[in-house]
Amino acid sequence: MLNEFKKFAMKGNVVDMAVGIIIGGAFSTIVKSFVADIIMPPIGLLLGGVDFTDMFVVLRAGTEKLGPYATLADAQAAGAVTVNYGLFITNTISFIIVAFAVFWLVKAMNSLKAKEEPAPVTTKTCEFCFSAIPLKATRCPSCTSQLQVDLKSEPS
Repeated sequence: MLNEFKKFAMKGNVVDMAVGIIIGGAFSTIVKSFVADIIMPPIGLLLGGVDFTDMFVVLRAGTEKLGPYATLADAQAAGAVTVNYGLFITNTISFIIVAFAVFWLVKAMNSLKAKEEPAPVTTKTCEFCFSAIPLKATRCPSCTSQLQVDLKSEPS
């Protein structure tokens, strides 16, 4: 069983997937920072100094301290139940950026792939029994019929 697992784990696709997950996690951290620290502050300024991380609705006041709460951290520290729609907006923007980046990455990888050319034709079909035979054959090995020589398929 250990050998089976080793064979499975060392397959190219599994290793590639593991590397992709690790890089994706690191990329996700960078994108979250990009959104939270670079994208959202200017958007907040344009909307009148709004901080999206502190946009929430209190569903139930906390047991430690009654509201109102100035920040989400205050509400959570007091044990309040909140709907954090500001964080949802930030995470949605983060997802859109990640999806866009992955789209362009996959598009770039697909364009770099070499176009596979079809394999050269090495057989033809017998016109009598429809079996596959070598291009240079003049008689079908299956039905022994005499074949017409196709001058176009003959190599020069």
